[in-house]
Amino acid sequence: MERSVSALERGGQPARAVTLSRIYSTTFDDLWDAVTNPERIPRWFLPISGDLEAGGRYQLEGNAGGAIEACERLSHFALTWEFGEDVSWLEARLSDEAPGRARLILTHAAHLSEHWNAYGPGAVGAGWELALAGLALYFAQPTAPKPDEAEFAASPQAKAFIAASSEAWGQASAAAGTPPGAAHAAAKRTTAFYTGESA
Repeated sequence: MERSVSALERGGQPARAVTLSRIYSTTFDDLWDAVTNPERIPRWFLPISGDLEAGGRYQLEGNAGGAIEACERLSHFALTWEFGEDVSWLEARLSDEAPGRARLILTHAAHLSEHWNAYGPGAVGAGWELALAGLALYFAQPTAPKPDEAEFAASPQAKAFIAASSEAWGQASAAAGTPPGAAHAAAKRTTAFYTGESA
């Protein structure tokens, strides 16, 4: 997993973008289908409904919904990520790395907020990292049942994964210019948020 944090503006307001990049052991075409096919998305993520094309709207079961702003087949898609009163922006790009290996680059951008100040990039970064790990597991065992999310979340392996991810996002935040102490504290709060344990 490659991680980075960058500063930008959205609608004239300061924002931050969290970018994850991961190579999968599958073909380029298969990776595209796995992240855009409504029959396959629930096998590694969440059930999805809606008009899944540019100009349409989507809804993830029990989670975010939004508008699909762009979709270029076998290249990239962009959409709004609307959860409660908050709106952020998600973009996915794919590249063909080698025979049987393809890369997914996911960027999630949001306006600066109290939530960002408290948790930093790990708030979305750790969550997406869990999802992309689920995608890797799906490619490795495509016919296996999807793991029970609640059971996994309570496991020592999940808590270790989240702690490591949060710390890595803290390092990425510091590399992007956040004071190291603040980045580390935000990473600890992110771990506590996801695991339900004290920071």
